Amino acid sequence: MPFYHFIDPSSAEGKRTLKHLVLLREKIAEEIPSKTLGTTLLLATWNIREFGTSKYGGRSLEAYYYIAEIISKFDLIAIQEVREDLSALKKLLSILGKHWSYVFTDVTQGGQGNGERLAFVYDTRKVRFGGLAGEMVLPPFETKDPQSGQTIYEPVKQLARTPYICGLEAGWIRFQLTTVHILYGSSAADDPDRVAEIKAVATTMAKRASDKYAWSENMVLLGDFNIYSPKDQTYQQIEAAGFMIPEDLKKLPGSNVPKNKFYDQIAFMVKPGEFETTGKAGIFDYYRYVYTLEEEAVYAKQMGDAYLKTAAGKDRTAAGKTSYYKTYWRTFKMSDHLPMWVEIAIDHTDRYLSEKLLPPQADPNDQPPTP
Repeated sequence: MPFYHFIDPSSAEGKRTLKHLVLLREKIAEEIPSKTLGTTLLLATWNIREFGTSKYGGRSLEAYYYIAEIISKFDLIAIQEVREDLSALKKLLSILGKHWSYVFTDVTQGGQGNGERLAFVYDTRKVRFGGLAGEMVLPPFETKDPQSGQTIYEPVKQLARTPYICGLEAGWIRFQLTTVHILYGSSAADDPDRVAEIKAVATTMAKRASDKYAWSENMVLLGDFNIYSPKDQTYQQIEAAGFMIPEDLKKLPGSNVPKNKFYDQIAFMVKPGEFETTGKAGIFDYYRYVYTLEEEAVYAKQMGDAYLKTAAGKDRTAAGKTSYYKTYWRTFKMSDHLPMWVEIAIDHTDRYLSEKLLPPQADPNDQPPTP
């Protein structure tokens, strides 16, 4: 349960925050399963827009409380777009409480890296860090010189934002969790650079799953893939590599605010019977309860002159003001993505005990010696 000590109930903002938190908690309870002690794992992914930036006035304490309340309802969440300045991530953890922890990458260098980090935030009462952590580096392309027979190693293009891999455990399961923020590139459904990045990360992880020294055979790939539609090559590259997106996730709407783009995904390459979803999954649309369209006027003072006038100094029309609030200002308080979640079964005790009761199976190759 997050800590809300610094909400001032005597202020207008404090009263609004308290009312919204009560509503948010009520609706989360209706839409997301309750956390369990040891039977299920609630796994989520959320691109929190420029988490650590000061754009559009930066995030208010009100927004941090809403974000913390949402994250607290999951056991493990991958967060994309954490920025160089870690103060936002640290503030979030201070609200969540001491039983929460995180691991995160260094900043990806270069213009395409956009000064971003990737992070996993998890409830230590349920999730255990297994020791494995690393940023994915794609292996070189290997060919044989026909003359000498020597192996030639050719460098390959790395991903613009380095994927992050961690080994984690919960209940009876252990798994390698890889989070990505795939390059957006051009505004096209199948931008070739985006397709290539998804193919590279999916095939690389698939190969690791069959490595006899793999920390775990269970691979989970999730994050912001910038996929427009399940019909696109970007989406198909995930499945072509051998990853499976469960039907409960395939039925969900898009994870952008208008719910018409399928940017975020959670995919699995796991051992059957060992790692299973429960059939419950969702996209949580917090804008139905906080920073709603009906509250535009409530935040007019916070938005300031930029809400009233364009960068060129012209007065905004009513439609222009609404667009500024809806598309920009509030998305830098919360995000332009909605969190995606799935529930995973992590208690296999009943199955294990039942299997122990079964008589041992005879080995067909174990024949008695011929007299």
